[in-house]
Amino acid sequence: MRGPLGAVIGRYPSSDGTTQIGGIIRHNRKCRDVAFLVIFIAFWVAMIVNSSFGFNQGNPLRLTYGLDYRGNLCGDKHAHPGLSQLELKYWLNPNQVYQSGVKDSKFILSNARSICLLDCPIPSEDSLNWVCDYPEGDIRLSMNDWIDRNYDYYEFLTPEMRNASLQLQGPCYPIIFPSVNVYWSCQFIARASNTSLRHWQQMGGVNINEDILIDKSIHRSITSRSSVLKRYMADIGKAWPVLIVCGGLLPLFLSVIWLLMIRHFVAAMPWITVALFDILIITVTMFYYLKAGWIGNDAISPIIGEHDPYIHVFGRELNHLHAAAILMTFVMVVSILTSIAIVRRILMATSVLKARKGKIVLSASRSMQMIQSLKVAAKVIGEVQALIIFPIIPYAILAIFYMFWISAGLHLFSSGQVIQNNCNTNCCAYDLVSKKVNCDRCCGYSIHYTPHIAVAIFFHLFGCYWATQFFIACSSTVIAGSVASYYWTRGETSPEIPFLPVFASMKRLIRYSLGSVALGSLVVSFVESIRFILESIRRKFKVAGTTPGSWFEKMGYHTSQGCLRCVDWTIKSVNRNAYIMVIFLN
Repeated sequence: MRGPLGAVIGRYPSSDGTTQIGGIIRHNRKCRDVAFLVIFIAFWVAMIVNSSFGFNQGNPLRLTYGLDYRGNLCGDKHAHPGLSQLELKYWLNPNQVYQSGVKDSKFILSNARSICLLDCPIPSEDSLNWVCDYPEGDIRLSMNDWIDRNYDYYEFLTPEMRNASLQLQGPCYPIIFPSVNVYWSCQFIARASNTSLRHWQQMGGVNINEDILIDKSIHRSITSRSSVLKRYMADIGKAWPVLIVCGGLLPLFLSVIWLLMIRHFVAAMPWITVALFDILIITVTMFYYLKAGWIGNDAISPIIGEHDPYIHVFGRELNHLHAAAILMTFVMVVSILTSIAIVRRILMATSVLKARKGKIVLSASRSMQMIQSLKVAAKVIGEVQALIIFPIIPYAILAIFYMFWISAGLHLFSSGQVIQNNCNTNCCAYDLVSKKVNCDRCCGYSIHYTPHIAVAIFFHLFGCYWATQFFIACSSTVIAGSVASYYWTRGETSPEIPFLPVFASMKRLIRYSLGSVALGSLVVSFVESIRFILESIRRKFKVAGTTPGSWFEKMGYHTSQGCLRCVDWTIKSVNRNAYIMVIFLN
C-alpha cells in the first residue's frame, strides 16, 4: 500500500532523534493519557455505586404490576397478605373511577380503591356478584378460600357492613361492569349489566354512574407515556432468554461462520452477501406482518386479552407494529432495487478484473474495490488466524456488561418509594380491623421518584454508551495492530511479526494505550450525546412547522443544523482511524 501511512509506519526516529529504528509498529512507547484512564476507573466505581443503589431500592415488578389499597405490589408473595399469582389490578368502586375522569376533578385514579385479583371479574347473568376486601378481622377466611369463593364473602357481613357496602364504602363492592385484562389492569367496559344493576337498585344501593368516562379513565392511565415506558422496560426484563439466544449466541455463531466463509469462499462472497441480505430483509418484513396481524392473528390480543374493539383498534402498541411493518415494506422494496443495481456492478467488476488480470487498474469502481478488499481480508485471516477467535473476547465482555447494565437499569427505573397519597377528597372505606368506616388515611398509593433518581438514570444511560465505545475502541485497536503486523510486510515473512500478533497487540494496548482509548471513547460519547440533544431540538422544530416563525426560532434552527454538521465531522475524525494511529504511533 502506498500513501501517507506507508512513510509513517516504515521507520521512526529514535528517542534522541538522530538514528532510525526499523519496525512495522513503533516500539519506543510510553503510557499516554493516564489521567483519562484514572477518570475511566473512577467512572466505573461510580457506576457500581449507582447500580448498587438501584439493586437496593428497586423492584422490576413495579414496572408491570400495580398497587392495591394497602400499598402492596400485585403478585408480591412477600406482601401481607401474600399476593402470589394475584397479578391483576382491579378498581373496586366504579364511582371513584368515574370521578377521576371528570374534567377539573381533584380526584385522581391512583386514589381510587384497588385490589389484586387472579382474574378480572364479570357480572352474573342472574344475580349480583361481589368483590370484597382481603379477609381479616371477623371474616375468618384464608386467602385461598377467598379466591375459591371468587372474592365474595358478602353473606358473612353484619348489617352494618352490608349498609356500608350499599354506600360503596366496602368491605364488599358490586360487580356492575364487565372488565377485561389490559396490561395487568382490569379495564372497565362502559356497558353495565342490566341484571346486576337491577339487583343493586332493588337492594337500595347508591346511584352508579354509567358514563363512558369509567372506560376512558382507566384507558388513559394504562396508555400514558410513563406507563408505556415502564412496560417497554419490563418487556426487556421478561425477554432475557430471547435476547440471550437471538441477540447474543446466534449472532456470535453467525459471525464466526461469516469469517470462515470469507477465508474459504472469497469469490462467492459478494453474491452470498447480496442474497443473504435480501432474504433477511424479506424475513424481517414478513415477521412484522405476522406480529401486526396482517398475516394471521396479531400478537397483542393474546397478551392483553380481548377487549372493546374501539380500544383494540387504536391501541398504541398495535399502531407501533403497523408503522414498523409499513417501514419495513419500504426498506424491503428499496433494498431489493439496490441489490439489483449492485448485482450489475458486480458482474461488470468481475469481467473487468478478468480482462485486466495482472495489470494495475487506476480507476477502479466501488464494486471492484469491494472484491479486492475481500481478497485482502481473506489473506489476512489466513495468515493471522487468531482473528477468527479474537472477537469472542470483546463479545463476551460486552455480553457480561450488558447483562449487568440491563439488570441495574431495570432496578433503577423501579427504584421509587411507595408512598401513600395526600388527598383531600372523599375516599371513606370500611376497615375490617377497626370495624368502622374510616375516612383517614384512605388515599391510594403511588410510586414517587425523586430528582436524584432521574440523574442516576441519565448517568446509567451515558455510562452504557461510554463503556460500549470503550470496548469497541479496544477491539478496533487490537485488530488494527494485528493486521498491521502482516499487512505492512506485503505478505513476506518478517522476524518483526510476532508469533501471535493478536496477543501481542492486546499486550501493547493494555500496557500503553488504554488511556488514549478511554479519552477517544469519552469524546465520542459526549459528541454523540450532544448530537442526540440537537437532533431532538431539530425534530421539535420540524413537528411545530417546516419554517420557524420568530427570529429566535430561526436562529436556533439554523444553529442546530450547523452544530449537527460539526458533530458529524468530529465523529468521522475521532473514530476507528484515530484508534489505528494510536496503535501505530502511540
